[in-house]
Amino acid sequence: MLAAALGGQEPSLLPFSLLLLAFWEAGSGQVHYSVLEEAKHGTFVGRIAQDLGLELAELVPRRFRVASKERGDLLEVNLQNGILFVNSRIDREELCGRSLECSLHLEVIVDRPLQVFHVEVEVRDINDNTPVFPETQKNLFISETRALDSRFSLEGASDADTGANALLTYRLSPSEYFSLEIPTNDEHVKPLELVLRKPLDREVTSEFLLILKATDGGKPELTGTVELHITVLDVNDNAPMFDKAVHRVKLQENARNGTLVIRLNASDLDDSSNSDILYSFATGVSSNIKTFFYIDSASGEIILTGRIDFEETKLWKLQVEAVDKGSPPMFGHCTVLIEVLDMNDNAPELQVTSPTLSVPEDTSLGTVIALVSVTDRDSGANGQVTCSLSPHAPFKLVSTFKNYYSLVLDGALDRESVERYAVVVTARDGGAPALSTTASVRVEVADVNDNAPAFAQAEHTVFVRENNAPGCHIFTVSARDADAGENARVSYSLVERRVGERALSSYVSVHAESGRVHALQPLDREELELLTVQVSARDGGAPPLGSNVTLQVFVLDENDNAPALLAAGGGLGGGGGPGALSPSSLVARGLGAGQVVAKVRAVDADSGYNAWLSYELAPEAGAARSPFRVGLYTGEVSTARALDEADAARQRLLVLVRDHGEPALTATATLLLSLVDGGQAPKASSRAAAEGAAGARAALVDVNVYLIVAICAVSSLLVLTLLLYAALRCSAPPSQGACAAGKPVLVCSSAVGSWSYSQQRRQRVCSGEGPPKADLMAFSPSVPPVLSSGENGEQLDISGTVSTAIQ
Repeated sequence: MLAAALGGQEPSLLPFSLLLLAFWEAGSGQVHYSVLEEAKHGTFVGRIAQDLGLELAELVPRRFRVASKERGDLLEVNLQNGILFVNSRIDREELCGRSLECSLHLEVIVDRPLQVFHVEVEVRDINDNTPVFPETQKNLFISETRALDSRFSLEGASDADTGANALLTYRLSPSEYFSLEIPTNDEHVKPLELVLRKPLDREVTSEFLLILKATDGGKPELTGTVELHITVLDVNDNAPMFDKAVHRVKLQENARNGTLVIRLNASDLDDSSNSDILYSFATGVSSNIKTFFYIDSASGEIILTGRIDFEETKLWKLQVEAVDKGSPPMFGHCTVLIEVLDMNDNAPELQVTSPTLSVPEDTSLGTVIALVSVTDRDSGANGQVTCSLSPHAPFKLVSTFKNYYSLVLDGALDRESVERYAVVVTARDGGAPALSTTASVRVEVADVNDNAPAFAQAEHTVFVRENNAPGCHIFTVSARDADAGENARVSYSLVERRVGERALSSYVSVHAESGRVHALQPLDREELELLTVQVSARDGGAPPLGSNVTLQVFVLDENDNAPALLAAGGGLGGGGGPGALSPSSLVARGLGAGQVVAKVRAVDADSGYNAWLSYELAPEAGAARSPFRVGLYTGEVSTARALDEADAARQRLLVLVRDHGEPALTATATLLLSLVDGGQAPKASSRAAAEGAAGARAALVDVNVYLIVAICAVSSLLVLTLLLYAALRCSAPPSQGACAAGKPVLVCSSAVGSWSYSQQRRQRVCSGEGPPKADLMAFSPSVPPVLSSGENGEQLDISGTVSTAIQ
């Protein structure tokens, strides 16, 4: 492992290679490592998973990944063992230039839950760059008359490394005429001076060849050389001299072309043409400098000709020489250092991990939903950036490390209130004036099944006529779910229960999607007057939510039952059989008009108006001349006139019993009456008349009491239903169903009295077939009229008027 970390260096570097071992510190949430540049592929950097407290088994499930703003392929993580290793060649000089600090900033991101770690990997310098002189050969022209200790400026070497690896020392090849001096230790300028130690004599030695060697402080040492070709000149004894060896100038970046940088001044002690000076950049100056700067050869003015940028070059070093017009010419040198001043010309740069996010509405507070990073190429206050959010939204920015932020949920989300947020992140630097950048983040609130389907009201009243067609639509339930998508898809079902001996599902069904309620079979009011149906609405969420609604289905009566005759013993007789009297009865001929001789009793299984019965003699031959008549509503058979000898001895009466339904249904009863002389059966007649009257009264009272109680109970239930329906109609929208409006009139009539009750109501009634009707009627007959004999033998007819009101 150490050999791999050394990147192929010699074993003598083993102690120094110990510095390559990874280290980390738990400070401000950051892990630090260090690695040498030029390390080979696979070189161990650190156990990043272990140092971040992550289990190896959860790296892949949690989507462990490493991101870097610099070249992202330099380092890689082995997801099997959690080791960070060198993936490709790292060149510190290419990555950071001459900067003393050089680090790779990594973002380690894991999901479920989202966590962000910051890792800093310091790239340490190795001595992989040799010192380089501006040129490999330099020509110097020195007059033979130059005084001892004359100095000649030389351009030093540069080393791309940093620290001790860039610390240069110089050695000059041995010479009795020249020596090398470094007069200052300026951090930017390292001028070298060639010092004349012995008088020159061109006639003795006209040329010198010296080697200047630069050695850096690395291990092993690297060197660079330049050849100094010195030509000894004659006559022109004084070289031009600048007033300062080093000129320092400050120039703002983005200065306009043509800006005067500095005006140089050099002087020459010679006379005539030997003192005329021309200025120029030194021979070894790069072409890049000549692109940005121009020097006037006559005036020595340096003028800006290109756009300088602090972010690209912070310091320009210009080597300028002055040459006179002597023969041979003499040279003087100076250095111009141009420090570029930063201006706030770079707006902050924002980067959001995802510009469009989807966040469930039940996300807990404090959850990180996005990562934001910001950079500014400026320096100082111009590069200090602050971030803010707008407009007001349930989010906040939390600074995690330097210019890294997390977009964190700061308030509860409710998709039903706000479906999406448009959050604007603003980054503003500290310059004057300040520059800012904005980035929009769209946050879509994902639906969570937190709303149950809701009905408009908890209970509905539905009216359905009996004998409806199978499959008749009787009502439609509807529930609304405030959620979206599958969470709002409502399905309906029947809440099963027992109705008597049968299941509720055998009576009605509910369509799962539309909510339409259908009657599966014809309903019989005589079997079932009220059917309570409970429908459940469930959404498609996981888990599903639901609610229930109750339908009170009232079965309205249809005239589907014919009157049924009661036998003499109280049981039901045949449809056309005898009534309360025996088929053959004796009647005295001496009876006067109005005497009760028999009674026909019948009941109807229907209710209300459909159960209101009337009696009449069948219109057959001779019925108009019959000495008998039947009470319209009592069914009592009485003499219409006094019986005489002319009347037939055997009388056959056919009584027709009819209800008031539409259409009316009937039943018939046949009575056989035998007329006997008053002397033959006076007692029988008298007793029969008395017993017949008493029996008729008792039977009539018994039958009508039951009928009154039944009809009054039904009428009361119907009135209560109508009142309840009126209250529901006032508080809720009209219920659905195949129904029509009507104004029912409640009528109760009998032979002894009548009463009517009208209520202006609009009822919605479902009928199995045909158009809807509006004639709801509840009828409850009173006690039938009673015929009694007074003390003088006269017949008393207790009767009343019959009134009906039908709409």
